[in-house]
Amino acid sequence: MNPLAQELNEMLAEGNPHVLEMLSDLGKNLFFPKGILTQSAEAKEKAHRFNATIGIATENGGPMYLNCIREKLPAFEPKDIFPYAPPAGKPELRALWREKMLSENPSMAGKEFSNPIVTNALTHGLSIVADMFINEGDHMVLPDMMWGNYNITFTTRCGAAIKKYPTFTVDGGFNVPAFKAVLRNVADEKGKAVVLLNFPNNPSGYTPTVAEGDAIVDAIKEVAEEGCNVVAITDDAYFGLFYEDSMKESLFGKLSNLHPRVLAIKLDGATKEEYVWGFRTGFITFADGNAEANPKVLTALEKKTMGIIRATISNCPHPGQTFVLEALRSPDYPAQKAEKYAVMKGRALKVKEVLANAKYAESWDYYPFNSGYFMCLKIKGVDAETLRVHLLEKYGVGAISIGKTDLRVAFSCIAEEDIQELFDLIHQAVVDLA
Repeated sequence: MNPLAQELNEMLAEGNPHVLEMLSDLGKNLFFPKGILTQSAEAKEKAHRFNATIGIATENGGPMYLNCIREKLPAFEPKDIFPYAPPAGKPELRALWREKMLSENPSMAGKEFSNPIVTNALTHGLSIVADMFINEGDHMVLPDMMWGNYNITFTTRCGAAIKKYPTFTVDGGFNVPAFKAVLRNVADEKGKAVVLLNFPNNPSGYTPTVAEGDAIVDAIKEVAEEGCNVVAITDDAYFGLFYEDSMKESLFGKLSNLHPRVLAIKLDGATKEEYVWGFRTGFITFADGNAEANPKVLTALEKKTMGIIRATISNCPHPGQTFVLEALRSPDYPAQKAEKYAVMKGRALKVKEVLANAKYAESWDYYPFNSGYFMCLKIKGVDAETLRVHLLEKYGVGAISIGKTDLRVAFSCIAEEDIQELFDLIHQAVVDLA
């Protein structure tokens, strides 16, 4: 093992040995090398005459660039677009995103957590978690209604076993008892559980109520108190898009500093929160299980995260970070964000209004939804994939089939005035096949 990795592991052992136990074999071997980047950082401070360290081309005291690219970005300084970004991301963006998290998540107030580290959007954050914390055979606790990409990220890449629980009770609430039962089984069998909480949920569009969220946190604390190490991940991709009665913040705040055996990890994406999907800018934030400041643990986790970023993509793209930073700084940001939220909420509520029509009862039931981008129909009497193909070929309507019965509809990309027609066409397609 590299001495730098060993040094970080010793910091974890001293700060919180349970976190060291949670790491995968790869995670234990990760470190941030004291190589070119470290030497370049030192040179940036002290090389006042010539700095011949980092591998970019310069001229006229700044980064070299092609004017055919520069002229398309006149509002930005070349230094904020063309050079490499720091390995953990632009410091000013990290600081501002931290402020944003605190303002939007009251339960994070007074909690000890790391500075967010920039990732190449949220999926990259999931990949980092997989590399750092998943060994082959580790068990993950997930609902049966889950984003399909989790399979390839955690199962195909890292050999995790996904243990599913039914997402909803028969009454239409989040199935806390089923979650608790699966979590307890994993805790008893493995002594380590990786819990992934994705709210608003993809594909269902559901966010738990405050009481349901508290019950989830209580269940995690209970198994931790009994000796299970829990890696609790909040996938907050659709954060902020809460339209009705639900939690209005991430569970990360309540999971932070919960118990020494609980490591909370928050994954964010500016991609959907700020409507910049192609910018590929996200964040990963850690919270140790101890209520007191624990800099050794947070520093070690940050260094290991920087190590896996360095080993895979070197660093995250600079332009996207600059664009997001400038948006967050803009005085127009709150009003523009509120405007887009109102559009999204209007679409969600219109879907509910349309689905209240009794004529659809013969074609489907629908799962609870109150947030996010999506909702799911539970199709009656027709195979969902057969329906999907028929919709596409006869009516030119695209939707996503999930399993034999479920059809995911992304109302996020349907204008409010078109929602009635969309569901009428889906209904007609079911009638055709039935």
